[in-house]
Amino acid sequence: MDIRKLPNLAALRAFEAAARHQNFSKAAEEIHLTHGAVSHQVRALEEELNVELFARHGKRLVLNAEGERYAAAIRLCLQNLVEATEQLQKRNQQKRLGVTSLPSFAARWLSPRLGRFIEHYPDLEVSLQSSNQLADFSRDSIDIGIRFGLGNYPGLVSEFLMGDTYYPVVSPRYHGGQLPQSPAELAASHLLRCEEEPWEPWFRAAGLDNEEPTNGLVYQDASILARAAVDGQGIALGRHAIVQSDIESGQLVRLFDIDIPSPVSYHLVYQEQALQKPQVRAFREWLLNEVAMAKR
Repeated sequence: MDIRKLPNLAALRAFEAAARHQNFSKAAEEIHLTHGAVSHQVRALEEELNVELFARHGKRLVLNAEGERYAAAIRLCLQNLVEATEQLQKRNQQKRLGVTSLPSFAARWLSPRLGRFIEHYPDLEVSLQSSNQLADFSRDSIDIGIRFGLGNYPGLVSEFLMGDTYYPVVSPRYHGGQLPQSPAELAASHLLRCEEEPWEPWFRAAGLDNEEPTNGLVYQDASILARAAVDGQGIALGRHAIVQSDIESGQLVRLFDIDIPSPVSYHLVYQEQALQKPQVRAFREWLLNEVAMAKR
């Protein structure tokens, strides 16, 4: 096939619309051109083919026999093109998974585990977006998300994923290795804080009447807070899901056997129709299994 012999594709599209409506104005409205542009393209197509496709009676158009056969052939070709395009897009969508999560959870819990998911689905492209802001699932090409909150996300399905707990953690090198031996000794230590994750509830659980610290940096991200503790900058009130890997590696140690439950939880969120995609169903099943394994 020599594609150089094809007529102008814009003219073919204009002619097909005009043939279907038998009206240049309606065709122009459909394909977002002016009446004059459609008329010009159809006339140019007729001149290129050296065939009249419409019988013109003043301003009235009537598709002739040649025009009807040609319009039917073009319509079939355009429909095949539409179907091929939709199939291509569908296959591409099935090879991509958009995931969103809080930066702290993405960095410390999810990302180290994602390799296991990708091993099972090597042809799948996983886009992990981390943000403290709620994502727009339609605009941002997000299929599924993990949020830390009360679970009320209007317009989205919300599934409880797991809870969390808080407890003090510190670098084993902090203060030359001379670590506090009792909760009361924390008053003389530099306490690291994360926004909206106060120390006071833990103080009360430990039987202390200490007030909330007011000096030093306040971190907005729990993974940065954990990093500061690893670097020996102070004692942090760590969230278990975020500091667990640092404890396992020996970069942090837990102080005392006192913890408090987090008032909010991790939730899996997605649009209702998202589970129609096999990659979303697979990720949901994998993630629930990972959470179950982490609790053992």
